[in-house]
Amino acid sequence: MNAPTPALVARPERLRLVGQRRQILAIVHQRLMFGLIVYAGIIAIIALRLLYLAAFGDHAGRRGGPGALIPPRGDIVDRDGRPLASSIDVWSIALQPPKVIGDKLALARNLARLMPDKDEASYFAMLRSGKPFFYLQRRASPQLVEAVNALGEPGLALERTPDRLYPQTSLAAHVIGYTDIDGRGVAGIERAYDKQLSDPATRGQPITLSISSKVQQALENELNAAMVEFSAIGAAGVVMDIHTGELLAMTSLPKLNPNIAGQGSPEARFNRATSGVYELGSTFKPFTVGMAMDSGVVKSVGQIYNCPKEFRYAGVVVHDTHPFGRACSVAEIMEESSNIGTAQIALQVGAARQKAFLGKMGFLSPVQIELKERGRTLTPGNDWGEVATMTVGYGHGIAVTPLHLATGYATLFNGGVYHPATILKVDRHHAVGAGRRVFSEATSYKMRALLRLVVMKGTGRKADAPGYRIGGKTGTAEKLLNGHYTSSAVVTTFAGVFPMDEPRYVVVAMLDDPKATKDTYGFHTAGWNVAPVVSRTVSRIAPMLGVRPDMNRDANMAEVMPFVHEAKAP
Repeated sequence: MNAPTPALVARPERLRLVGQRRQILAIVHQRLMFGLIVYAGIIAIIALRLLYLAAFGDHAGRRGGPGALIPPRGDIVDRDGRPLASSIDVWSIALQPPKVIGDKLALARNLARLMPDKDEASYFAMLRSGKPFFYLQRRASPQLVEAVNALGEPGLALERTPDRLYPQTSLAAHVIGYTDIDGRGVAGIERAYDKQLSDPATRGQPITLSISSKVQQALENELNAAMVEFSAIGAAGVVMDIHTGELLAMTSLPKLNPNIAGQGSPEARFNRATSGVYELGSTFKPFTVGMAMDSGVVKSVGQIYNCPKEFRYAGVVVHDTHPFGRACSVAEIMEESSNIGTAQIALQVGAARQKAFLGKMGFLSPVQIELKERGRTLTPGNDWGEVATMTVGYGHGIAVTPLHLATGYATLFNGGVYHPATILKVDRHHAVGAGRRVFSEATSYKMRALLRLVVMKGTGRKADAPGYRIGGKTGTAEKLLNGHYTSSAVVTTFAGVFPMDEPRYVVVAMLDDPKATKDTYGFHTAGWNVAPVVSRTVSRIAPMLGVRPDMNRDANMAEVMPFVHEAKAP
């Protein structure tokens, strides 16, 4: 029998080596897998901890704190592309008491020296409070950041984070709005378009407003000057394109700086133009006359009414500031702002038609505008009988916003078509809708000469601006205090349109509780204090809007002048 070939015989020592290698490889593989699992677990723990701190930490999501998750927001610009709101990176300084390693009293002294808005005792109390985190300064200057960093204290945290900047400060503040500490919009456009502004997909596309910074500045400047001169508690103003509904300016006073909105008073944060509702007095009378013309009640501006020194109806006595004591025409009723004449016209129109017209103009519901801050209209409700019809006819017993009034005048003078107000620029991205007809074109045209008459010869003479053909109406309404109307506190308003021969723009100015002065001879009515605001504002903004002064053009005054007596009864 032949012996086996040596190459085919398995040696015991070789088998042992192969087994050992396999055993070693298995052990290495197990250890490697275990190491990878441990490493993955550590990474997962760290990630979960970071997410927890971001969501639930003491400064989670807050602007300026470590771990802040506030994304930058999209820009807001005016109609000409000027920035009104943008996001910037700023330095924030925070204090983390548990991480302080140096002398706390010495640190408190240094902080009081560098940031004197708090004293040494306040900083020392923070350091001893046991709380994990305090903001010390947002939007800190580079010099301050450098000085704090030089202290070399680990308990002081410095970080660059996104923040909202309003470069025009208080300009159009109530239109733009502001954000809260977590970067969410809480007022104005910031609130209305919060989702779009914070969406990364649309952040590169700024929201373009209809506001013109130049027009806005002129309106705010003139209205604020009048508010100070007449010691009013507040004011509001609007400039509107009557054909598109675009707001070229809208303001509410007192002023508000959105960069530090939290430091503003509740009165400053309140938007009087869209949230405040007021009885706007005789500025309603053109609507009543327009309704009467469209309804066939008034067939001519020369139509005659009996205008005694007082008018009694259903137990109510109506008076005039400038009583006629004789028969008067519709033209004279408008010129001298006669409550007595307007009350009779309103009674002829009737409650049903009055409510229908006001409803078509949007006066019976919150004003239409993109902003969320919109006041609720106050009306007679179920008590809308003959007496309410009379008083509503001359602007009492119904409370609306100044923006309602501007929209109503735009409707009356743009040919009779209602368009909702818009704060967005009208262009290929945002078009004007068809609107709804409220007044006939004929009525719209006839009202031009009537309101031009008010400014040329009536109660609105101080609203005139040579060459710009302003037409409009004054309104002085007593305020309701402690359940009673008082002549000692009033709301004064002027609603104007220019140029009245070819209407393009509405300007509304309102003062809340203006006081009489020596220059107004003791009067605190609209003709004395707010009509001049419109005159000065139009003189400033008309050239910006392409309206040139022209002393040879005007509304067709031949339609009304024959029906006006030059000499008034005492």
